Amino acid sequence: MKTFSKAGIAAALVAAFAYLPMQASAGLLDDNEARQAILDLRGKIDALARDTNARIDSKADKTSTLDLINQHEQTMQDIAKLRGQIEELANELANAQKRQKDFYVDLDGRLRKLEPRQITIDGKEAAVEPSEQSAYDNALQVFKAGDYKAAAGALDAFVKRYPQSGYAANAQYWLGNSYYALRDCKSSIAAQQVVVKVYPDSPKAADAMLNIASCYTELKDKAGAHKTLVALVNQYPDSNAAQTAKERLSKK
Repeated sequence: MKTFSKAGIAAALVAAFAYLPMQASAGLLDDNEARQAILDLRGKIDALARDTNARIDSKADKTSTLDLINQHEQTMQDIAKLRGQIEELANELANAQKRQKDFYVDLDGRLRKLEPRQITIDGKEAAVEPSEQSAYDNALQVFKAGDYKAAAGALDAFVKRYPQSGYAANAQYWLGNSYYALRDCKSSIAAQQVVVKVYPDSPKAADAMLNIASCYTELKDKAGAHKTLVALVNQYPDSNAAQTAKERLSKK
């Protein structure tokens, strides 16, 4: 379909209306009347052209305005969609950051649990690993529960696995006590002698010697018991075990 400009439409109207009156009245009107009629027609055509142009302009303006309104609405819809996507991405980013933070907090907590802790054991500072602490506590709990056979196995495993532990002297001492509770005096003496020889500065050393003397007494080895009691008094004179040793020696 062809399209016409405003100027083209006006020109066509002028030509059409000018041509018809001239042909119709060529033989009826004189020159002045003909010229006046043409001028009148041209005036009417100019008015019609102006009206037509105005209508075309009005339609064009309305069309442009509608186009702008439609474009504006589409733009606002696109902006709303983008805002929604931005909000969604922002939420996802915030959630991801929170998960990452939680992950690092959890990881840090786990690592801290695996790190050795500085604690005081019998007045001395010692670095103790979590697994080491757990193994010692569990073994001692078994002993306190009265399962001396299981306690002996757990304590023996502990001193072999953690020979440098701050709990090693105590574990060795309770190992000797576990054997004594099982009436295995020979094993008890051997275990307590390790306490005296390897950990002579341990607060448990004096008690270990007293237990050794008790085991010798159980085995009817009076000489061994006497010798051990005397050594106990000499090596640890200010200990409570030494006071007990003195009492036993005084009764013999």
